[in-house]
Parts: sequence; C-alpha cells; structure tokens
Amino acid sequence: MAQGCVYLVGAGPGDPDLLTVKALRLIREAEVVVFDRLVSPAILDLIPAGCTRIYAGKALRRHDMPQDDINRLLLKLAQSGRTVVRLKGGDPFVFGRGSEEAEHLARHGIRFEVVPGITAAAGCSTYAGIPLTHRGLANGVRFLTGHRQNDGKLDYDWRRLADPDCTLVVYMGLTTLPEIVAGLLDAGLPPDTPAAAVQNGTTSGQRRVLSTLAVLPDAVAQACLAAPATLVIGKVVALAETLSWFVPDPAPNPAYDSPARPSASGGDVRPPLGQSA
Repeated sequence: MAQGCVYLVGAGPGDPDLLTVKALRLIREAEVVVFDRLVSPAILDLIPAGCTRIYAGKALRRHDMPQDDINRLLLKLAQSGRTVVRLKGGDPFVFGRGSEEAEHLARHGIRFEVVPGITAAAGCSTYAGIPLTHRGLANGVRFLTGHRQNDGKLDYDWRRLADPDCTLVVYMGLTTLPEIVAGLLDAGLPPDTPAAAVQNGTTSGQRRVLSTLAVLPDAVAQACLAAPATLVIGKVVALAETLSWFVPDPAPNPAYDSPARPSASGGDVRPPLGQSA
C-alpha cells in the first residue's frame, strides 16, 4: 500500500476568506482532516461531507489529545495511504507545534507539506485597526507566547523586550497578563504605552479592548475577555481608532460566544474613564 501525505495547513485566525487558495483546495481534497480547537466553525463547514473529521484540540491545562498522540495519529493515517490535512489555527509554524509534527513524520519517512496561514498576530491586529509596524512609531515586531510550560514562570529578558520602538504581540497571554505587564513596567516600558487585547479576532464575535499598558489587565478583566485573545503592546496601538475598518456582526453568534462574555455581540470595549489609550 502506498503511503499517504500529510499536509500541515494553516487555517488563519478565523475568517474563512483569509484561507489561502492552496489551503482551501487541500481541505476540499482531503480524505481525513485532523483539526485544532482554534479552527473556526466557518472553516470547518468547508470540509466535504464524506471526509473523516478528527478533533485534536488543546486548551489551557486540558488536552483532549496530547501532542504525542497527535503525532502517532498522523503517522498511522499516512501509513494507511490516506491524504491527511492537519488543520491548525493561524500558521502551523508560529506557536502551532507544526514543526514538531513535521519532525515526527520526517523521522518515519512520511511525506509532508506545510501550507502557511495568516497568523493571529497579523490577522487580529489588522482587523483591530492596528499595524504591526509604522514609520516613526515601530520599526520592528516581536511575537511572544504568554503560555508557561508546566505552569512555570515566564522566562523572558524583559529589558530586551521593553523597547519603545518595537511592537510586542503576545499569544495565549490572558492568564499571564499581569506578569507580562509587571515585567515590562519593571524593565522601563512607560506605563502609558498604548496596548490592546483582541478576542476572537477576524470573526463576527471580535471584541477589542483599547487601553494602556499599566491598566490593560484591569480593562481586560472588566470586559470579561476570554481566550482566544491576542495582545498587542506598542505605540502603533494608538492608531487603532483612526485605522478602524472592521465592524463585527452585532448579531449573537454561538460559534464564537464565550461563557465569560457578558454579551455575545462583537465590538469595542472601553476601559473606565481616564484609562483609555
């Protein structure tokens, strides 16, 4: 029996219109789709009716399928001769553990291809009206993960990160937001540095909190923002009002609703008076 191929496909941050042409073609041609928790329902709806779907989601402190099991599953499916799409939110190689899965397949001689996707840093910030770089405001951008391995302390050189001329984008940072803010403030980043949090970015359930670094944790807590959310810290956030273009659907959308959200509708959430960016 001929071996199959595994396509590690980036599904982007949620809006199905942001899928690449190749990603959409592979989804339609797949015999099996193994998908993550952050792949939006609108994208899952594009999977053909006869295709086998396997959920391999992971959430904070809860893995429905541990990574080692996912690796073994992809290997077994490919060895059975089927065409497999491993569908991952965002980009497979940006905090997506796609490289670990590719390594496992390579060690066992399985053919694979990687299809890049629009990562949350680019998609969510753009839909929130925030450019990652802007002349005179930010000449670089850094991607960080706020997730602590084994619930340990974040091990960052905060002094290097506290660069006022660089934009910071933090994935999976809601739980450790107070720690991130404290590290940056202690390292000298001004407390009035513009900062934002974007929940369910690029989808009809998008919610945006605009604030400043020092009060961002309080603003996020008062807005009851929940994962998935992307944090953006830097001067470029000050452009969000001027460059705002995306209007989330005000109608309730159960596909993106969160139990922690006071309202199912998308839109902006404003911090208390005197705490705006």
